[in-house]
Amino acid sequence: MIRDWVELNMTPGIGPRAAAKLLERFGSAKAVYSATRAELEQLRLVPEAVDSIIARDLQARAEAEITAVRKVGGDILLLDDGVYPSSLREIYDPPIVLYVKGAWSECLDQPCIGVVGSRKCSTYGQNAAMMLSRDLAQRGVTVVSGFARGIDAAAHRGALESGGRTVAVLGTGIDEVYPRDHKRLAAEILDGGGALVSQFPLGTPPVSENFPYRNRIISGLSLGVLVVEASEMSGSLITARLALEQNREVWAVPGNITSRNSFGTNYLIKGAGAKLVQQWQDIATELPPQIAANLLPPPFGEKREKSLADKLQFVPEGLSRTETCVFRLLAPDSRVHIDSLVAQSKLGMSELTAALLALEMRELIRVLPGRCFVRKL
Repeated sequence: MIRDWVELNMTPGIGPRAAAKLLERFGSAKAVYSATRAELEQLRLVPEAVDSIIARDLQARAEAEITAVRKVGGDILLLDDGVYPSSLREIYDPPIVLYVKGAWSECLDQPCIGVVGSRKCSTYGQNAAMMLSRDLAQRGVTVVSGFARGIDAAAHRGALESGGRTVAVLGTGIDEVYPRDHKRLAAEILDGGGALVSQFPLGTPPVSENFPYRNRIISGLSLGVLVVEASEMSGSLITARLALEQNREVWAVPGNITSRNSFGTNYLIKGAGAKLVQQWQDIATELPPQIAANLLPPPFGEKREKSLADKLQFVPEGLSRTETCVFRLLAPDSRVHIDSLVAQSKLGMSELTAALLALEMRELIRVLPGRCFVRKL
């Protein structure tokens, strides 16, 4: 019965590992509530959890939770459901209840790749996350990330930009948007055929201890995890470690050796066996053969796909001489202030502004805070 699972998931002191012990011992959530106090105490549960299970004091709250989830347009997946994601069920401590909202079935039916990284990312990292996520998503891969600022947000936006699907794994309830300034991003994910996923009941706030639980779901749903930027103490390294423990692939984008945000990714490549990634094909070649065959182009196709180096040298057709001049002054990995563009281009401000607007409208450049600009990959 769904209420028993939701009630067990809401019980204080019952995390994924305690829940796993209970299910291994009793077989189902319903059977847990038929157990005696002595049987429960043998499993060394915290006294608060034993008292709650014996008293059944969360039944009404669980019933209300089910009604509230349906009211916000969500679904509840149970560990013993046939629709529960099979890849997540395989991990050591899967959540016994998964709250989902959006087109979760369609998203999780596709191959999934986790993309994670630093909240305080560089322009280089943001561009790399967007480019790789866009390239994967437009080939039918679901991009899974943690909805945080920085690399996570760039991954979600890159997938959406391509018209592909993306899943945001939350450290809150599916009715809570955190960070608050990501409300629009959450709406875009749902409108774009993506999904929100959480193991936490509605109303759960963004407390720090929730995010390691979230990280294992990101890797658990995915065939592998791509780390774009990560400092020495980054939570992204925890996600990478969890992925390795779950027998998933780990990839990393290399970075500047003097950058703190590159410590984690360079360490993963050098010391943890992560595959170095420069373009989406580096990820596709490490996937199961049947999946890789559907993603990779034929070996002797008529049209060779441009490499990253080709893209950096390429100047789009149809640009005016002024627009071409401005485009060549921009790079994808370093922001350029408008005053610097004035000095380098020797253009008047009105002429330069018109060229920048034309390039932005063609989606060739991105405008950053502080009147800075970068080339879009």
